[in-house]
Amino acid sequence: MELICLDLEGVLVPEIWLGLAQKTGIKDLERTTRDEPDYSKLMTQRLSILKENQLTLADIQDVIESMDPLPGAQDFLGALREVTQVVILSDTFRQFASPLMAKLSRPTLLCNDLIIGQKGTLDDFRLRQPDGKRMAVLGFQSMGLSVTAAGDSYNDLSMIKTADRGAFFRPPQSILQEEPNIPVFTEYEDFLSFLLDRN
Repeated sequence: MELICLDLEGVLVPEIWLGLAQKTGIKDLERTTRDEPDYSKLMTQRLSILKENQLTLADIQDVIESMDPLPGAQDFLGALREVTQVVILSDTFRQFASPLMAKLSRPTLLCNDLIIGQKGTLDDFRLRQPDGKRMAVLGFQSMGLSVTAAGDSYNDLSMIKTADRGAFFRPPQSILQEEPNIPVFTEYEDFLSFLLDRN
């Protein structure tokens, strides 16, 4: 049996933190996992910036509500789910993801949790588990599933390399230079053909 594991932001939906940076004008929020390999370090920086600027969960959710999946993502994911099982492995948070999941017809999503203060402040974050994407792939493989994994950022590398097959979708040039042997796709049509190729 086969399973496809996909990253969320940058693959199916826009980067939430970039959207927040554009909405608020806070340039420091533009840094993402495409720039910083250490996710915990990145999130600690983000929480500090939110606190400094007195931004709450409601402020962020307002931005997310206005976002739509990337052009073509809904059709791509629908075509993929007609043929095989798909799980979204993301470092986003349950409190962020729901509106976007609804727009993608609610695929299975494994992600993290935020710790929210009484006034809606983002006080901390709780990872599902360390290196959760890779651990999920290992878990699926332990159940006898053949896993194909794809993402766009540094935090996807471990799951891509652990999977039976892996690929990048629209990654930054820096990752392409560091990982030249991993297949790269920029259009959903070609990406879909790769994911469904059983040879």
